[in-house]
Amino acid sequence: MRSLFEFLRRYNYVFLFFILEIVALVMISRNSYYQSSRLVSWGNGLAGEWYSGVSSVGDYFGLKKENDRLAAENANLRAQLASSYIHYTDSIFRVGDTVHKRHYTYTEAQIIKSSWTHSNNYLMINKGRNQGIKTDMAVISPQGIVGVVVNTTGNFATIMPVLHPESRNSVKLRRTDLTGTLVWDGKDYRYGTVIDIPTTYKLYKGDTIVTSGFANDFPENIPAGYIEEAEAEKGSGFYRIKVRLATDFVNLSHVYVVDNHFKAEQDALMRATQELEKKK
Repeated sequence: MRSLFEFLRRYNYVFLFFILEIVALVMISRNSYYQSSRLVSWGNGLAGEWYSGVSSVGDYFGLKKENDRLAAENANLRAQLASSYIHYTDSIFRVGDTVHKRHYTYTEAQIIKSSWTHSNNYLMINKGRNQGIKTDMAVISPQGIVGVVVNTTGNFATIMPVLHPESRNSVKLRRTDLTGTLVWDGKDYRYGTVIDIPTTYKLYKGDTIVTSGFANDFPENIPAGYIEEAEAEKGSGFYRIKVRLATDFVNLSHVYVVDNHFKAEQDALMRATQELEKKK
């Protein structure tokens, strides 16, 4: 309390000045219509600037909620695409007078931890087993492929992105449907490498590389990257293709986890087929 009195005593002339200024402004505004209108206009302008600033701050902090809403909406819209359904052409598969059965569904998730500068990179999302996330599920972004779920807890999951030396993804050249494998050499997070595409076909800079659909995780035709340069590996008959990755991992915030409803059936069939081959 003593400090307050000392402060008021020291600056009493300043307070007195402001009080006299306010009194003067009030007297002027009451006795002059012009001055009164100018003061009101100035006050309204000041208030407008204040509320505009407050609104901008509110809009900024509301962006996260809006982004989450839009990401969830995009996941729902993606699930409605024709590519998310299996198409049966034989009437024997008709059920309920429809020729479609849902093949993929998408769960929106937010990246809560990520790395892209290490040799072994991982991402963490805010969805886990309680939200239906399982290991080996594919993960994509609005730009393209991201990676595959490798571990889950009740409410979180980790993803091995394409920026990992052990990552292998079946891809193809969109223009010709030639298939290959997308790998990463552990160097630049912006680029990957496509191997196993034969040199009998001509490639062009800017050609789009997409998922092949041959693996049981990623849907077909999800962008993977764009050709920067290609060189023939001596004596192999295949290209080594440098591609600029479609997904910007530095600014990645929202992803979609892909649930292939036929993955278990497809995997079981493949295992059974391999067992038969072993017995021959």
